[in-house]
Amino acid sequence: MAPVSTTSRPTGRAGPPPAVRADAPGVSLKVGGITPFTATDFPGKLSAVVFVQGCPWRCGYCHNPHLQPRTPHSPVAWADIAEFLSRRKGLIDAVVFSGGEPTMDPGLESAIREVRRLGFQTGLHSGGTHPARLRRVLPLLDWVGLDIKANAAGYERITRVRGSGAPAFESLRAVLESGVNHEIRSTIHPHLHDEDDIRALARHLAGAGVTHYALQVFRPTGCADAQLNSLRFTDYPGPGLVAELERLFPHFILRGG
Repeated sequence: MAPVSTTSRPTGRAGPPPAVRADAPGVSLKVGGITPFTATDFPGKLSAVVFVQGCPWRCGYCHNPHLQPRTPHSPVAWADIAEFLSRRKGLIDAVVFSGGEPTMDPGLESAIREVRRLGFQTGLHSGGTHPARLRRVLPLLDWVGLDIKANAAGYERITRVRGSGAPAFESLRAVLESGVNHEIRSTIHPHLHDEDDIRALARHLAGAGVTHYALQVFRPTGCADAQLNSLRFTDYPGPGLVAELERLFPHFILRGG
């Protein structure tokens, strides 16, 4: 499986903004920005990435912390994005919804349906904050990248939100049951995950039926947490643990490290 970027950043409106269409559907998707072209955010596809504004969690290692708040007005109108995407036919294969956390937005399903009507494949990057909405949109998706941040008991340490592990693991079940192509991935930092934590999480995921797993070593790009950024580390995770994880999953990739 081709690597999926964990450092894509929204670039705001791409090109001169087209006029808002009078017949634009009533979609409330709050767009924080767009990457017009990427070869790394949907495996094997050239895609655009739409960054949805807002996330209920406050992970310290987040590389788009400016997208965590959900403001009263969208920085970029969805109608402008849809018009822009209509001009990308033949140039890209797919549109990926990222964030922030796209599943917290009630306009996600309508936006995905509009993208599909334009003829694009659809992808989603999610932390699994809203499993019910995720289940509703899974039949409309061609690929999902789902973040599983820790074992359930360790989720609050990462997200800084009590009870956040339950929706994440419900979302994992939804993805695995859906049959949609996917990758499960975990971002790790030695301040947050020791090797025993990583090993226990990986064994749990393998036991749950995960076959495509990516371990992503923290990178400071975009991170606003000074404590996490200040820690320098090498040889993490160790080669012995990496070899163990390679045996657990038919498809395993280590990014960074």
